[in-house]
Amino acid sequence: MESSRRRFIKMAGIAAVGLSAHPAIKAVAAAPEHGPQYTLKTGDQALQAKQWAMVIDTRRLKTDHDLEPLIEACHKTHNVPHFTEKNHEIKWIWETHFHNAFPGNTSNYMSEEVEHRPYLVLCNHCQNPPCVRACPTKATFKRDSDGVVMMDMHRCIGCRFCMAACPYGSRSFNFKDPLLGLNEKEINLTFPRRMKGVVEKCNFCVERLAVGQRPACVEASGGALLFGDLTDPDSEVRHALRENFTIRRKPSLGTEPCVYYIV
Repeated sequence: MESSRRRFIKMAGIAAVGLSAHPAIKAVAAAPEHGPQYTLKTGDQALQAKQWAMVIDTRRLKTDHDLEPLIEACHKTHNVPHFTEKNHEIKWIWETHFHNAFPGNTSNYMSEEVEHRPYLVLCNHCQNPPCVRACPTKATFKRDSDGVVMMDMHRCIGCRFCMAACPYGSRSFNFKDPLLGLNEKEINLTFPRRMKGVVEKCNFCVERLAVGQRPACVEASGGALLFGDLTDPDSEVRHALRENFTIRRKPSLGTEPCVYYIV
């Protein structure tokens, strides 16, 4: 009798766990094909495109001092925390040297001036993003409306599959509470808060595009960064691409990055 009772309790417990897990499993399974519908309140003034893209004129960004205002504008707008520990740092946009940014474009005889410029790097908002395919919960997804690769930090479960899939190192993981790395007086209360244990990255300032403003880094660049619709032959970025020689980061991988560099 006691043995039968124990078996009954055991089976009842397993059934209870299964029932409690069902809503979560169902929620993940029912996720839309292109991720959650990350909508923003937009009006007639919203900036729109079929595929947003950026062109960075590296000839106008020759020193660390030239890049600092752009990085600061981005990080202040999105409450990106500053941690002194290297392993804990969060980066939406940052600088690196040529060999890191363009490992396939180096040679023994390239221009020293070009080689030693600081290069601004960020999420490339690829047209064929491997991070989207790697995410099991659709927390990272590509918007059908304008091609922006988004990160829903409230849907993220912190598995970091997207980080492993991104060939550009454009994602950061919150090992600590982001608020601990912020100046309380400078927090932008209009941008959503995230928590410890989730991934984040550049979002091409979609919250600014929704109200008719260009990305923060573009506005702070004084014209060194151009932003526009890659599918529009009359856009700023298309004019820049026609008139200048540009390169992209690791294009041989087939990701089709939408950030171009004039060198």
